[in-house]
Amino acid sequence: MRIASTVSDSIVDGPGLRFTVFTQGCPHRCPGCHNPETHDPAGGREVSLEELAEQMGKNPLTDGLTLSGGEPFCQGAACAALARLARERGLNVWVYTGYTYERLLEGELPGALDLLEQTDVLVDGPFLLAQKSYQTLFRGSTNQRLIDVKKSRAAGHTVLWSRPDPLAHFARPES
Repeated sequence: MRIASTVSDSIVDGPGLRFTVFTQGCPHRCPGCHNPETHDPAGGREVSLEELAEQMGKNPLTDGLTLSGGEPFCQGAACAALARLARERGLNVWVYTGYTYERLLEGELPGALDLLEQTDVLVDGPFLLAQKSYQTLFRGSTNQRLIDVKKSRAAGHTVLWSRPDPLAHFARPES
C-alpha cells in the first residue's frame, strides 16, 4: 500500500481515539485540500499490510481505523484488507473519500465494494472550498455527508450517521 503518513492517536478523524492512515494518490485534487502532498500517486512510501497492522495494534486505547487521503478508493483492495484486520480487532472503520456513496456503489472502481463492505461510516464527497466550515463535525465542507454504511445497505438508500448520545446509558428509566 502506498501511504503519505499515519497518525497513531487522532481525535479529529472520527469519534474516539483513531489510527489514521493517509493514503497516497488522489485524482480529485480539490482546491483548498488540506493534504495536497497526498495527490501525487508516485509520492509517499510503500508499506506492507503487516507493518500497518502492527502500528495499528500498538495502542490498546484505539477505538477505530480511519482511512483518509489522498483517496483510499484508489487503493480499494489494500484498504479493504487493512479495514478487515481492524474489524477483526473490534475497531470501527471510517473512510474519507472524494467520491459520492452512489458512485462507489456502481462498482466501477476496483475494490470499492469490498472496502464499502468493511466500512462503518463513509465521509463522502469532494472538499468544496466555497462550502468550507469549521462547524461540520468530522467534515471539511458542508456538502460532505457522514453515511452509516451498514444501515444504508440494509435500507437500500442513504442513511446518515448520527452521533450516539454519550450519556444515554446514564438515563433513568421513566417511572
